[in-house]
Amino acid sequence: MNFDGFDDELWDEHKWEAHLDEVERKSDQLRRFISSDPKGNIPRWITLLQESQDEDDAFEAYVEEELLLDEAYFPEEEDDWDDEDDYDDEDFLFGAQDEFDELEEMDDFDSGEEWKALSEDFASSDYGSLDNLLIFNRSRELAVDVLKWAESVDEKYQTKSFQEFVGETLKIGAKLAGGYSFGFEPEYIGANIAYTKKALKCSNLALALLQAQRSEEYFNASDYGDFHERIFELRNDVGVYVQELRDRFYNRMD
Repeated sequence: MNFDGFDDELWDEHKWEAHLDEVERKSDQLRRFISSDPKGNIPRWITLLQESQDEDDAFEAYVEEELLLDEAYFPEEEDDWDDEDDYDDEDFLFGAQDEFDELEEMDDFDSGEEWKALSEDFASSDYGSLDNLLIFNRSRELAVDVLKWAESVDEKYQTKSFQEFVGETLKIGAKLAGGYSFGFEPEYIGANIAYTKKALKCSNLALALLQAQRSEEYFNASDYGDFHERIFELRNDVGVYVQELRDRFYNRMD
C-alpha cells in the first residue's frame, strides 16, 4: 500500500519521525481549534475522566482521540481502503478482530496454554491484536493506575508538573498504539519505530517528572516507589522493543 503524496522510496524511522513531528504539530493545533478549552488550560485527560464511566474508558478514549487527530494529517491511500466495510481500525487496535479463517482450522490453537504462550509473538505481526501486545497492556495498566491516583490528589496540588506527569504517562500507551496501527511490513515499520521512539521519549519524561515530585506531600512512599519501578521497567522494555523493530526493518533490507 502506498499513501498518495509519498514517494516510492522506502522510508526509514528518521523520515517517518520528521513526518510525525509535523503531524503532531498540526494535531495539537486541531485539538485546540475544536476544544472547548482552546488555550489548553485544562489537560485533556481531566476532561476525559469527567466524560467517561471509569479510568479504563478514559484511557481508551484518550488513545482513540490521539490516533484520530493524527490520522487526519495522513494522506488518503490510493486504493481508498477497498476493504473498508470489512475493516475497522478501532476493532483492530483493541482486539475485536481476533478470528481468522486460518486459525479456525487449527484446532490445537482454539484455546489453552499453547495459544496463550504464542499470543505475544502473534501480536507482533500484521494479523495480531494490540490487546496481545504485552508492553501495551502494561502501559495501559500503568496509565489507569496513575489516573486513579491523580483523582485522589487535591486540586490545590495539581500543579503543571503534576498534570504533565499524568499526561506523559498516558501518552506512552497512545504512542505504542499509534505505532502498532502501522503494522510490521517493510513500507510501514519505520512509522512503527518512530511512534515507539516517541513512547520511549514519553517514558523518560514521565520518569523525570515523577522524580522531580518525589518530595511533594501528595506522594507517599508506596505510590512513588510503585510508579517509579513500573515506569523505569516499562521505559527499558520500550527501548528494547525499539531495537527489536529496527532489527526487523534492517533484516528485511538485507
